Amino acid sequence: QVQLVESGGGLVQAGGSLRLSCAASGRTFSSYAMGWFRQAPGKEREFVTGISWSGRNTRYADSVKGRFTISKDTTKNTWYLQMDSLKPEDTAVYYCAAKYTYYSGTLPSRPDEYDYWGQGTQVTVSS
Repeated sequence: QVQLVESGGGLVQAGGSLRLSCAASGRTFSSYAMGWFRQAPGKEREFVTGISWSGRNTRYADSVKGRFTISKDTTKNTWYLQMDSLKPEDTAVYYCAAKYTYYSGTLPSRPDEYDYWGQGTQVTVSS
């Protein structure tokens, strides 16, 4: 059974940092792209960042470029989202998601393209 479990969310002041983790289990994820999405109350789920299974391709939403960094440790089947210079508008539930991709550089960015999802972790940034 495939499971993605996020952790690391919490309450932080504006300008602070958090690191989210996504631990995957249930299969080998060596051919999976990984994405981070977020959903604020009353808004649609939006793409934040993603990394291809080769690790060569990454993509960031304009709103987080230069502040957020995605990385992975394939030996641990774990992906990370380092969030720096947090702003109140970053407040949302953050989800990790995994997508099997045939090509090593493929990096989907739409929620409906992803196969597996975590349960989400709340990030709240106070002003």
